[in-house]
Amino acid sequence: MPSRRTFLKATAATAGTLAALPQVHAGGSDWLKVGLVGCGGRGSGAIEQALGADPYAKVWALADVFPERADACHAKLKAKFADRTDITADRIFGGLDGYKSLIDSGVDVVLLCTTPAFRPAQLRYAVQKKKHIFCEKPMAVDAPGVRHVLETARMAKEANLNLVSGFCYRYDLPKRATIAKIHEGAIGDVLAIHTTYLTGYLWNFERQPGWSDTEYQLRNWMYYTWLSGDHIVEQHIHSLDKAAWVLKDAHPLNAISVAGRQTRVEEKWGNIYDHFATVYEFPGNVKVFSFCRQISGCANDVNDHVIGSKGSAQLQKHTIEPTGGPKWSYSGESPNMYDQEHLELFQAIRSGKTINQGEQMAYSTMLGILGRMAGYTGKKITWDQAMNSQEDLMPKNLDLKASLPFPPVAKPGRTKFE
Repeated sequence: MPSRRTFLKATAATAGTLAALPQVHAGGSDWLKVGLVGCGGRGSGAIEQALGADPYAKVWALADVFPERADACHAKLKAKFADRTDITADRIFGGLDGYKSLIDSGVDVVLLCTTPAFRPAQLRYAVQKKKHIFCEKPMAVDAPGVRHVLETARMAKEANLNLVSGFCYRYDLPKRATIAKIHEGAIGDVLAIHTTYLTGYLWNFERQPGWSDTEYQLRNWMYYTWLSGDHIVEQHIHSLDKAAWVLKDAHPLNAISVAGRQTRVEEKWGNIYDHFATVYEFPGNVKVFSFCRQISGCANDVNDHVIGSKGSAQLQKHTIEPTGGPKWSYSGESPNMYDQEHLELFQAIRSGKTINQGEQMAYSTMLGILGRMAGYTGKKITWDQAMNSQEDLMPKNLDLKASLPFPPVAKPGRTKFE
């Protein structure tokens, strides 16, 4: 471990924001002990970004449903951050309840990077145990989960705990500047947003001997609605969050969607769809036209077009074109947004300030769930209907070794709203 002198030299050599970090945190120790729940690709990236955000943070514990993933993450961290990886064998946890042992192991900060279905329960436990939290998106896969997260967020606020979300675009400085100009009236009143997340197929793991139904679905979690929420919730949620941000986090009135499963029809793709075309209606007759697709061999496009009464903006390009005025484009600093979200979390912890994105992250998640509901049922679903939905996707008595029926694929016009 680096000494205090080493730490002071490191912070002095870092960008000004890091150099200004106080040397202690609320717990009275110079070190911040970080625990990672979910050691897959996103989690492994998040723990490295957390260490990069604060030279006086150390990895204290790891947890993953599958212990070999935690072991692989441990080995990688020891090779890259040997002086700040302080993990003993009894602080590597596996199984569905391993997150509880990690949170109880003495950590100060918890990174929640598991499959989205488990986020509400894990977030609640971390808040009950008074931990600062980085919570990946989405925050839930159904309305009961969103309501649970909203309640947990209020608990975190009362306890002055930091709760930073994985909606990373909110930490992208060029987008902050672009949306700030929109909010200042650079394009007049926002009339419509056209947002796209069109991409191809993603990874898939073949079933191995000895895997139960539950394990197979967990290892291919993106393709089961009960685990991921479908790709409109798991991936396209970034686009919907940007739209919500532009609209100052207003709630839509309703949504209607044309969606389906056209090319990913084999059983290995679970029960999710491969495309959604959704229209969200907001107060004032403002519309968000949302398109997402995961089909290979097609044109890819990830963009956000904001149309105003006095011009337009391109969020991904960070440009604004007022009607009859000079074009504006961002020209300032552009640090990595994944690094920035962790930097601001650790700054807040060190300074004693509090970031709580609980409501924003829950409601943005609900946008994706609303779109999925409209797509699966083929009906126009109101925001209030969606928020009050009783559809609970979590299987009862979940067991890693047990059989688990593969959920049926939704059929618009036949699948009922619950």
